[in-house]
Amino acid sequence: MPAAVYETHLSTLPLIHRGKVRDIYDAGTEHLLIVTTDRLSAFDVVLPDPIPGKGAVLTGISRFWFERTAHIISNQLTELRVADVVKDAAERALLADRSMVVRKLQALPIEAVARGYLIGSGWKDYQKTGGVCGIALPQGLKLAARLPQALFTPATKAPKGRHDENIAFEESVRLLGRPLAENVRDTTLRLYSFAAEHALKRGIIIADTKFEFGLDQHDQLVLIDEVLTPDSSRFWPAATYMPGTSPPSFDKQYVRDYLETLDWNKTPPAPHLPAEIIARTAEKYREAYRRLTGKEPT
Repeated sequence: MPAAVYETHLSTLPLIHRGKVRDIYDAGTEHLLIVTTDRLSAFDVVLPDPIPGKGAVLTGISRFWFERTAHIISNQLTELRVADVVKDAAERALLADRSMVVRKLQALPIEAVARGYLIGSGWKDYQKTGGVCGIALPQGLKLAARLPQALFTPATKAPKGRHDENIAFEESVRLLGRPLAENVRDTTLRLYSFAAEHALKRGIIIADTKFEFGLDQHDQLVLIDEVLTPDSSRFWPAATYMPGTSPPSFDKQYVRDYLETLDWNKTPPAPHLPAEIIARTAEKYREAYRRLTGKEPT
């Protein structure tokens, strides 16, 4: 198992932001360096133990999807390599396979969530209201049921340590304006449909996922951040899928399920993870990479 990277501290580039998982550096007037660490967050709390190799897996999966969805929407990728912006050899070695040089773009203030199955907060909403985010659904649907059609359910971006909140589509219209909100909705559902079909052929159900978008200097919509990874999506094994039960997953739900067994109030500081949980979680991420890309993770 590769050595874990919990935080990065580059000497040659200024740190702009340290998020739950990513360290973002200023790489000039037009570019950013995004470093995906091995940090793991659960319930919006960053855990004290990294998952070795996780950052490289997430970066590899995002690159895979960026390249394969470019016919649907342009994305943040550039032709620049890490070596073009990081001159120190030791620092470049640390960043290998877990970094991308991307365009600077104006991020939109919402997360674009696509739901194909009834799980998570969508299931809780359905039990209370008979719908999800104000969208009415048929009665009698079971936990993890496939929805009649994929839903676009935007959410607000919460500050670090707080939970994102689902919002109705009309609230996204208020935030973005109707033409942009409709473009985000339609693009989100196209991306989800394309990816879900690809993944299902490889034995993975993408139950739901969230995308982030930005605008370029011409106000054109651009796909940013991470794409269809185990951190931003629920991946289920198709072979054992059964409505009415909460399926096992290839994502960090495995860690969430473990944490739910503890006497922890889901506020910092988070508890440490046992070595077995760390190792099994790392393997779940690597298996997702293998299935989606058909390659071995580096």
